[in-house]
Amino acid sequence: MSVQYFEGVGRRKESTARVRIASGTGQFVVNEKTVEDYFTRIGDVDMILLPIKTAGEERTQLDITVVVKGGGVTGQTTAVQLGLARALQIMKPDVHAALRKGGFLTRDPRAKERKKPGLKRARKAPTYTKR
Repeated sequence: MSVQYFEGVGRRKESTARVRIASGTGQFVVNEKTVEDYFTRIGDVDMILLPIKTAGEERTQLDITVVVKGGGVTGQTTAVQLGLARALQIMKPDVHAALRKGGFLTRDPRAKERKKPGLKRARKAPTYTKR
């Protein structure tokens, strides 16, 4: 028996999230844990679920499975949010405008800047002494 699902991939910094949405009973699993057990910081789960609220869907009618790798907590959170928004867009193409307006379909391009030679960090220069 094959289950119809919609997949979206989200990335942020070093994190990559593969999100699958299927109609179901409201299970939200991230790396074989519940979403509340995986993302323990206050507000992270709410941030991840924003695209669902924007699309006008009920979380209790969707089964969401996520495999997320790499990066830190914030990078993984926003990667899951982007993957969820992309999967919702495939599932319901009519919510594209609402998701775009909410900024959920835009990948955040910011990443750590590389260290330059002669500097202590990416931009911090050694202290200048005249004498």
